[in-house]
Amino acid sequence: METIIVQLPGTAQWGAEETGSPELIHLGPGDIADFGRGGAGVRIVLTDPGISRRAGQLEAAGDYWRLSNFSRSVSYVVENLEGAGEYLTVAPGRLGAPVPFEFSRVVLPALSGTATFKVFAPQHAYLGEQSVPGGGEQTVHPFALDPTSKYFLVLVALCEPRLRDPSDSALPGVGQIVERLRPLESCRDLTRSAVNYHIDYLAFAKLRLDLGEEATNAADGGRTGAKRARLASVALRFGLVGEEHLALLPSRGTGRLTGQQEARA
Repeated sequence: METIIVQLPGTAQWGAEETGSPELIHLGPGDIADFGRGGAGVRIVLTDPGISRRAGQLEAAGDYWRLSNFSRSVSYVVENLEGAGEYLTVAPGRLGAPVPFEFSRVVLPALSGTATFKVFAPQHAYLGEQSVPGGGEQTVHPFALDPTSKYFLVLVALCEPRLRDPSDSALPGVGQIVERLRPLESCRDLTRSAVNYHIDYLAFAKLRLDLGEEATNAADGGRTGAKRARLASVALRFGLVGEEHLALLPSRGTGRLTGQQEARA
């Protein structure tokens, strides 16, 4: 199983266009990938003349990854895309700097401003409620979800109707999820494309869904609906979200769509 996923620069972005898929590199524990302007063995190509041919290296390790900076003069920055401006700096010549973020953007200074690429660590391990200290080797959940993340809020909002009424077959649309979550301080700037991004990340990186012909043969809107339906089905079937998680959402009187708006969604 892969430890990290690298989204190559210049490719389609997760959630941005339903017709495009991002180009990804999957790395398992011990695998490495060099990044730079290009050359023998460089897998992550950053096309800027200000970037060294072999600028650095990523290494997958356990449920996190390491970054090596091969530059002798400039530092690299790793931003936490789920944090409030949180980042770490990797100094020139630093080898194997551990990166603990689940959503990361690696930023290199370049002649055009900056060169970037994204790294995801979807297999981050979290202690389960049933874990017993000293009980032997720890069990890693096949669906490692962080309940403090925005993608988890999106998942709870998606499953909310069925959590409140199992007979309710309706699923909220992307616009409804945006309006449902925006009253939260952490989601004030949430957009439709961001929700699509999190849905794609949940479907393909976290839950590793195989949508098959269900999505391939559908039009764009149907493909999006099939993805949301499958995602909610798996999350509810395996208990990844439950009624206790509804407390993470704003009160139902805040940011709730009217019945007429829901009918149009």
